[in-house]
Amino acid sequence: MKFKHNKKRNTAFLYEVLIKEMAKSAIEKDENKKNEIVAIAREFFSANKILGKELRIYKDLNETNSVDLYTAERLLAETKRAFDSVDRKEVFNEQTRLINKINKLVGKDAFNNFVPNYKNLATIYQIFQNGNSAKEKILLERRLLTTMTAQQKQIKEKHMPQVNNLTLKSFIKNYNDKYGESFLEEQKTLLNKYITSFTDNSLELKSYLNEELARLKKEIAKFSESEDVKSDEMVKARTKDLSALLESFRDKRVDDKMVIKVLKIQSLLSEVDQ
Repeated sequence: MKFKHNKKRNTAFLYEVLIKEMAKSAIEKDENKKNEIVAIAREFFSANKILGKELRIYKDLNETNSVDLYTAERLLAETKRAFDSVDRKEVFNEQTRLINKINKLVGKDAFNNFVPNYKNLATIYQIFQNGNSAKEKILLERRLLTTMTAQQKQIKEKHMPQVNNLTLKSFIKNYNDKYGESFLEEQKTLLNKYITSFTDNSLELKSYLNEELARLKKEIAKFSESEDVKSDEMVKARTKDLSALLESFRDKRVDDKMVIKVLKIQSLLSEVDQ
């Protein structure tokens, strides 16, 4: 069952977007941009600010694990009451101001950043919304309670990419047979980060994939504007399918199949450029 999620109205998601952009600025050694992002974070997410208070509610649920079911249910009930006590109109207005500042400073692409625990944050957002049926509420709460009562080890295993060496070796062999050993630089980077992703809980892999998926989508959009594509309905449909496929990867667990598909798309777009 699919549930509606307006991520720009998810306070925890907006906070994670700022943290991700702050990290990028630090890596790129853009001190001015980093300082501006820090200032925005303080302006909106200090403990005494309304979005700061709402963020604390999200964190109480999102950061809880390894507790018994009774504790998880009590915590969920208390956080729902706390959420209902927050002025929704004021939250909406502050979110709007924050979204405008992010758009102005970073750009709309910031909202396409990979956000850790995105699905869990989306579930919490959906639980807090009115208008869900009784069945939807029960399913959403059961999903969250399962995460809250799971052991930390189980959570890490759930989100950690499982590398199937045989699958990767098979793909690499087939690729080499067809193209020789001329992997593109972006393919070498992807493979390297995927194979070593266990060492840092996949943080580097996720960060790279987020940027690479955005780059590939831009390449497809650029290709779609060519006259050859516009005049060919079959090719036009194929480019739309590719773009949709790349977008779908953002919410999926990284595994061998996904990596292989991204590698193939990288090759395809490289051939198109040439």
